[in-house]
Amino acid sequence: MGLNLPVPVVTIGLLLLSNIFMTVAWYGHLKFKTAPLVTVIFISWGIAFFEYVMQVPANRIGHGHFSAAQLKTIQEVISLSVFAIFSWLYLGERLGWQHGVGFSLICLGAWFIFHDFG
Repeated sequence: MGLNLPVPVVTIGLLLLSNIFMTVAWYGHLKFKTAPLVTVIFISWGIAFFEYVMQVPANRIGHGHFSAAQLKTIQEVISLSVFAIFSWLYLGERLGWQHGVGFSLICLGAWFIFHDFG
């Protein structure tokens, strides 16, 4: 009884999950600055394993429906979105207008990646 979801749904869903794990692996330890660095590295590496478990199939499944450049663009937009939410909620960092402008410019760049003008 398998779900037969569209390729974009599966790809984007896996990329979203992988980026959540990646963000936690890369930045979650910032609240634990007294933990030994070697411990943090191994814990982060263990968390990042699950990022790869989702990232690699997402790219494998999505390639063909999306170009490699489009897959990377989707990943980056998701990554920045997840990071913005994570840094605000988990790290308590303020998001200012300049972050909104920067993110908007990145989204504009993504729009160009997904349009064929030639």
